[in-house]
Amino acid sequence: MFYLSLLWDYFKNYAKTKLTYRADFWIEVLSDLSFQAVNLIFILVVFQHTPSLGGWSEAEVVFVYGFFMVPYGIFGTFFSLWNFSERYIVKGEMDRVLTRPAHNWFQVLLENMDPPSLIGSAAGAIIMAVCWGRLGLPLEFWDIPVLLLLILSAVLVYAGLYTALTAISFYSDAPTGILPLMFNIQNYGRYPVNIYNKAIRFLLTWLIPFAFVGVIPASYFLDHKGDGLSSLALVTPIVGVVFFTIGLLVWNHGVKRYRGAGS
Repeated sequence: MFYLSLLWDYFKNYAKTKLTYRADFWIEVLSDLSFQAVNLIFILVVFQHTPSLGGWSEAEVVFVYGFFMVPYGIFGTFFSLWNFSERYIVKGEMDRVLTRPAHNWFQVLLENMDPPSLIGSAAGAIIMAVCWGRLGLPLEFWDIPVLLLLILSAVLVYAGLYTALTAISFYSDAPTGILPLMFNIQNYGRYPVNIYNKAIRFLLTWLIPFAFVGVIPASYFLDHKGDGLSSLALVTPIVGVVFFTIGLLVWNHGVKRYRGAGS
């Protein structure tokens, strides 16, 4: 309850700030939607030149992209750590965070909440619903709970990976540039992994498992048994928990190494 109350208090402070500068809020929302729209248009343009992509139809790939958007929007809302190194390490704000009673990781997340990113999740859900109808997919009573579980698991994959990568700042005296690289790599997870060579497929599935934030969990509903992805979909919760745990362990170990802004 303590952490839930903190979440609510931070959200209210965020809302008060954005109500003061409403134009900034809507510009941020439109910017995010525009970025997602460009990616979607790119997929549609690709299918103007080919009937399928690695055995996947246009509606199936768009469905995967819609699924990809949902956990990404949740991740962007609650796990926005893009400027951690510059703000908390270089400028020394981590010292302030460590003097407070709540866990430092949770405080950093709350201070960087970005609720407009949830608009992307809503857009992704709409895209999935439209493609679901176009593909004529059956809707069983267990599909909704499984969908929510897979989305949560994908968020944990995101959170674990980016928490671990952000924690590298504790081990380095200079800001790390690895987060932009990971941001670009994650986009490969929204396409069928069978279109890549074996090395990239292994990388995206087991080492940097961005395939588990998009194509693999989405394939559960598309029933792509021929490429084995639908059978891997139910492994997503395990991958999410494992990588989330690793991320927190790396973070906590990094905090123990932190000696303050003057060190």
